[in-house]
Amino acid sequence: MTALLQVSNLSVSYSLGGRSRPAVRDVSFTVDRGEVVAIVGESGSGKSTTAHAVIHLLSANASVDAGSIVFDGTDLTGLSRRAWREVRGRAIGLIPQDPTTSLNPVKRVGRQVGEPLVIHGLATRRGADARAVELLRLAGIGEPEARAKQFPHQFSGGMKQRALIATALAAEPQLVIADEPTSALDVTVQKQILDHIDTLATTLGTAVLLITHDLGVAADRADRIIVMQDGGIVETGAARQVLEDPQHPYTRALIAAAPGLRGTAARVSGRRSPTEPDASSRASVSTDAASPPLLEVTDLRKEFPLPGHDKLVAVDDVSFRIDRGETLAIVGESGSGKSTTARLALRLEKPTAGGIRFDGNDLVTASREELRALRRRFQLVYQSPFASLDPRFTIAEVIDEPLRAFGVDKAERALRVRELIDQVALPAGIASRRPAELSGGQRQRVAIARALALRPDLVVLDEAVSALDVSVQAQILELLAAVQRDVGVSYLFISHDLAVVREISDRVAVMQRGRIVEQGATAQVLGDPREEYTRRLIDAIPGSTLAARAA
Repeated sequence: MTALLQVSNLSVSYSLGGRSRPAVRDVSFTVDRGEVVAIVGESGSGKSTTAHAVIHLLSANASVDAGSIVFDGTDLTGLSRRAWREVRGRAIGLIPQDPTTSLNPVKRVGRQVGEPLVIHGLATRRGADARAVELLRLAGIGEPEARAKQFPHQFSGGMKQRALIATALAAEPQLVIADEPTSALDVTVQKQILDHIDTLATTLGTAVLLITHDLGVAADRADRIIVMQDGGIVETGAARQVLEDPQHPYTRALIAAAPGLRGTAARVSGRRSPTEPDASSRASVSTDAASPPLLEVTDLRKEFPLPGHDKLVAVDDVSFRIDRGETLAIVGESGSGKSTTARLALRLEKPTAGGIRFDGNDLVTASREELRALRRRFQLVYQSPFASLDPRFTIAEVIDEPLRAFGVDKAERALRVRELIDQVALPAGIASRRPAELSGGQRQRVAIARALALRPDLVVLDEAVSALDVSVQAQILELLAAVQRDVGVSYLFISHDLAVVREISDRVAVMQRGRIVEQGATAQVLGDPREEYTRRLIDAIPGSTLAARAA
């Protein structure tokens, strides 16, 4: 049987500074009807460039230098712009990586989800609006009728990604290119979305080209895996064969760095496992339960007004503490109140009720000047680095910004910027570049460097490693652990990735619908959960099936 997609000897390059730089070299692969093929590799390996070449969405400075792309018997490389409009959305759907920049901010979400149906004449406007509600429901969004009428800024990061998935699947295309489709989603919704994609592949014969840094997702979902490094394919084969018996050293390194594939007891070399505390690494940090915590949140509540006289209770009766040198992870589904709790803890939002004390200082009643002085001691790494980095600044200026804001000497600032760039494993030459020139993983490393610039006592990391490929994720987790060992910094770690949480955190708080339903030591909560909700989260961790077989 002829393959649905056949890519042969593909080579792609980018023109940067008047020079041509190869990004993809002599890549060949096929995708059969109803098959799920995953392309995995580090950021910059060429996997997203390959996917964008297939759907003819490369940037203006990119060129296909060689090779052919044949879809359903038609060579796509010679299609006109008009012909491509007929292919995209109808025959080939795309789930893009960054939901923040992929949704129109001035158009209601439901209209955007149903747009492919109208463009391709598959439904009237009224019919497309009705179908959009159903697609949002299938994508795991609650109250889809109301949500369809909202704008993207009223959606969480995970909800935006689900809306993009619903849009890509609207016209039931023959092939879906999923470029990191679940990186912003909590594990239970991730499982729902991937189950939905699997159902399409099975019932409609839809093929899936899955671009992912999450080897756990590839292990659970792909029929075949393609491993890319430096623009070329280094290994390919059946998913189980590649992951259980990898032949290439690079593949083995990726698997070793993937927390979801190593089992509950394994850990990255040199990093403390929460199930086996390293007393020496915490020797300088007081573990006396009676000592005052660095951060203490008590009976926290946050209400948001809704149209009419209704209100949304986003955080309800939340209490926790973080000691010096400790990592507390808050986990839960999208919309559970994790990020709102983090913003309240840093007083970026004002609570409706409750107390927040940082190193004995009352943040609720603190004046504007007092808060500014304290903010040097706590920093935030946002979920979306693209949205949080000023596109006009160079990378050096981005990292330098907090140092400049707090009056650090210019010479000291320059030295600190160079030190941070090296610390987060970025090349020295990146300092003069701008955020748009960096990959998603590189942008997130810049955001982490900026947060560490002032040597804070507390760093809040809101899904800070969710966009990173596994090897860079391992480097960042190593970095965070090393900084914690060296200076005793504390972390509030917001994440949907329980495999990462299991490795990085001392304690875990599980949130559901604005409330903490379970809280305790990481080994206890994730090893012997009391709540059914916690058990569902753990069961949905990608890659756990393969890890169990390997254990």
